[in-house]
Amino acid sequence: PLHRGVPAIRVTSSSNDLLDSQVKEQTEKEELDRNQSSHRFPFWSLFSDSSPLTKYDATDNGFASDPFTVGTPRSRHRLTMLLLKSSLVVIVILALTGSFWWTLSISTSSRGHIFHSSRRLQELLVSDLWDIGELSFGTSRMKEIEFCPGELENYIPCFNVSENLDSGFSDGNEYDRVCRQGSRQNCLVLPPMNYKIPLRWPTGRDIIWVANVKITGQEVFTSGSLTKRMMMLEEEQISFRSASLMFDGVEDYSHQIAEMIGLRNESNFIQAGIRTILDIGCGYGSFGAHLFSEQILTICIANYESSGSQVQLTLERGLPAMIGSFSSKQLPYPSLSFDLLHCARCGIDWDKKDGTFLIEVDRVLRPGGYFVWTSPLINVQSSLRNKEKQKRWNFVRDFAENLCWELMSQQDETVVWKKTSKKTCYNSRKSGSGPSICSKVQDVEFPYYRPLQNCIGGMHSRRWVPIEERATWPSRSNLNRSELALYGLHLDELNEDTANYRIIVRNYWSLLSPLIFSDHPKRPGDEDPSPPYNMLRNVLDMNARYGGLNAALLEARKSVWVMNVVPTTGPKYLPLILDRGYFGVLHDWCEAFPTYPRTYDMVHAEGLLSLESSQHWRCTMLDIFTEIDRMLRPEGWIIIRDTALLIDSARVLTRRLKWEARVIEIESNNDERLLICQKPFFKRQP
Repeated sequence: PLHRGVPAIRVTSSSNDLLDSQVKEQTEKEELDRNQSSHRFPFWSLFSDSSPLTKYDATDNGFASDPFTVGTPRSRHRLTMLLLKSSLVVIVILALTGSFWWTLSISTSSRGHIFHSSRRLQELLVSDLWDIGELSFGTSRMKEIEFCPGELENYIPCFNVSENLDSGFSDGNEYDRVCRQGSRQNCLVLPPMNYKIPLRWPTGRDIIWVANVKITGQEVFTSGSLTKRMMMLEEEQISFRSASLMFDGVEDYSHQIAEMIGLRNESNFIQAGIRTILDIGCGYGSFGAHLFSEQILTICIANYESSGSQVQLTLERGLPAMIGSFSSKQLPYPSLSFDLLHCARCGIDWDKKDGTFLIEVDRVLRPGGYFVWTSPLINVQSSLRNKEKQKRWNFVRDFAENLCWELMSQQDETVVWKKTSKKTCYNSRKSGSGPSICSKVQDVEFPYYRPLQNCIGGMHSRRWVPIEERATWPSRSNLNRSELALYGLHLDELNEDTANYRIIVRNYWSLLSPLIFSDHPKRPGDEDPSPPYNMLRNVLDMNARYGGLNAALLEARKSVWVMNVVPTTGPKYLPLILDRGYFGVLHDWCEAFPTYPRTYDMVHAEGLLSLESSQHWRCTMLDIFTEIDRMLRPEGWIIIRDTALLIDSARVLTRRLKWEARVIEIESNNDERLLICQKPFFKRQP
């Protein structure tokens, strides 16, 4: 037969037999060569195809070809695959060898640089994934948060009197702070109808807008508190006139207290070691407003009130205040925190609950501190005519003596006690008289709404230092080495923190301008004038650390007071802040802060998001931001400083909250960024 590729010739039978014999011998020889090659090069078998021959494995001559014979497309393909596989093995071996020697030769600094770069790449990756995740949820995830109904304009989570009553709370406990599951409203609180931006300090201290607070004319004129009566209701304003006879009554009252302590007048409070005052049931803050000019920091605490709130009006005046109750739980302050406690017809029955309320006063009062109480119960002539009043007064007087308080003076309806400066007094009491001293287990220095204790606290604290032995203000703000050692800090650490915040405050102040959100060609701090010193008044620092922001603002002579908040999840430096002469409180930011809506001009949070993320986000970032929005006044500022990753995530959420926001790069630290936001003024529609 004819074969392709072979010339057409005629073949005889003898020639045909010879050809068959030659083909057979050649085939056997090739098979033998293949077997020998297979034994000589065993690696070929790993890459070659061992499948049986098919019709596609024959050459054009019809004979089986060697798989590695070059020339046909199939053989070239196999050769190429073999070379690729061989190259891959060589590359892997070289890479492993090179990586091993590179690891041995790398320096410590190089490792840190590589780790830093790797960490930065991880952060960028997570940030990108966050953005992708936000977009993947579509409009439902990125939808702006809706506004709350009008009846929630003074909404405070965790304070629900009707719900507490339904739960069985009574005897004043219905005003307690109870943070139930789902107590937050996922909405933005709108200001009341006709709301106006508060007047700047100090004008705003004496005049506030009626529409900004929830109070009626009846509540103004029928209030029983001394400082509550010192108001005049006009058409659109409530005026606390300094020229009125009633205001002169506050000045006379302050002068009387100073004399009862043994001072010439209230201007000598600082020399006596008095800097911080806790004003219980403060009325509308007139006592603290008067003492502010004497560099006395007075913080008002009062029960939650749905209308006519003492705390709301005090904050509206630009004075420190927060909701706090003595009914059943300890206050969120460390032991030995205040120089003076004041109660002028504050509505607390100090003789109730076996004197437990007085024990709590003793706990937060520093050694050598004062307790001032003004009440009709103290009036001697009135008590003599009323046996019940006399009995109640005798209980308070005797209980105070068993607390080692010295009765310094009693005039008309006011009495002043001084807490002992000596621990030996408690051991010299008669056996069985008065409350016992708390054990170390009971004496918790950082209580967070613990039940009231019936034992004397603060005795085991290393901060037991009489107020007369402390440095007076303003020297008190610069703690010495021995004082800092109580907190495990060195003087260099505090000085460095103070120096850093000097720069930070200067930069912040240059950025607090609406120009930051515009395409203004100039940077706000360069050529444009900085905001005035009194642009802000009420400032909330959500992660205060050592109180550095507070110190820098005062040093720069800004007309502010700062609510220094120490998170429950962070380092417990609240006693240090209080010992420096500032005010502060312990708080869990997964719960609502005990204040009314629209009470702060600026909210500052440095490192708070990192702190919460280290706790595996017990609540969402949106929960924290919604609470910030509730506390912030319209046109108020939010400054958040944190890692680049968290700032990028926070920037996405600001759109849902309707905040104007801009991210600022920090030249001195590439790992951190600054997020500056401003809350718009949304007016309620009629």
